[in-house]
Amino acid sequence: MEELIFSLNATVPVFLVMIVGYLAKQIKMVDDHFVKVLNTVNFKITLPALVFRDIATSNFYQVWDMKYVVFCFLATLCSILLIGLGCKFFYRDKSQSGELIQAAYRSSAAVLGIAFIQNIYGTSGMAPLMIIGTVPLYNVAAVVLLTFTSPDREKDAGAAIKKSVIGVLTNPIILGIFLGMVVSVLQISMPPILSKTVNNFAVVASPLALFGLGAGFEGRKALKEMKPTMVASLIKLVILPAIFLPIAIYLGFTTEKLVAVLIMLGAPTTASCYVMARSMGHKGVLTSSVVVATTFLCSITLTAWLYLLRVMGLV
Repeated sequence: MEELIFSLNATVPVFLVMIVGYLAKQIKMVDDHFVKVLNTVNFKITLPALVFRDIATSNFYQVWDMKYVVFCFLATLCSILLIGLGCKFFYRDKSQSGELIQAAYRSSAAVLGIAFIQNIYGTSGMAPLMIIGTVPLYNVAAVVLLTFTSPDREKDAGAAIKKSVIGVLTNPIILGIFLGMVVSVLQISMPPILSKTVNNFAVVASPLALFGLGAGFEGRKALKEMKPTMVASLIKLVILPAIFLPIAIYLGFTTEKLVAVLIMLGAPTTASCYVMARSMGHKGVLTSSVVVATTFLCSITLTAWLYLLRVMGLV
């Protein structure tokens, strides 16, 4: 019961912000132009500030564990490859394959994940280390996938590759991650003025992204994407944890590290997936549907996984 309360405290407020965004659109308080501008601001300013802050403020040398970081990286990479292979052979709508793959592997590690871990341990635990091992790959893979599957992608393969490389190197979220790692590794102390400014943008990243997600959610269209939405949600919340949690346990990860792995694998799809998909020429309908579905269902699945780990004496 206690774990259920923790999970609901982490997920329900997120879901309610999306509902407010959806209702604001329905009563015409905001329009499509506002949602488009809001998504652009999130993609280029607030989300890069969020990932920069989370990585830059982690003590690199105190928490660094190469074995753990490599595991998080490889588990994420294998997840992307497995889902990609599945899409190639079993998913017919290739125009949406990039959205489906991204939504099925990419967790809300920096937003909902940290909130969930804080509810359990009172601190962010090993989340910053997990973020270092996964978030750069999350975003690099997303940029590549969304670029090559974009409806307005270049027909010429060479042009597509060039566009993808440029997209990765100039992606605001990637730049935020890189700068955050530089600050963390070099232990640079940011002036209070700069630190507070970055934090001001970071703290609004999640609510603005969720509001934009809710406002851009198209319920009628989402019903047409119900089957791929359920498939992606099942992969995200059940299949990936079932595959990689036993490996993490075998490698000796317990307590905070194991909970962070659970978040990496089984947390709901991050709202930034929708922002990135829309910003890179995709419709975003499938992505928004998966975000909503996984956010709604994770209170059940995360609680179940956590309960199982506690019964086993691992957390």
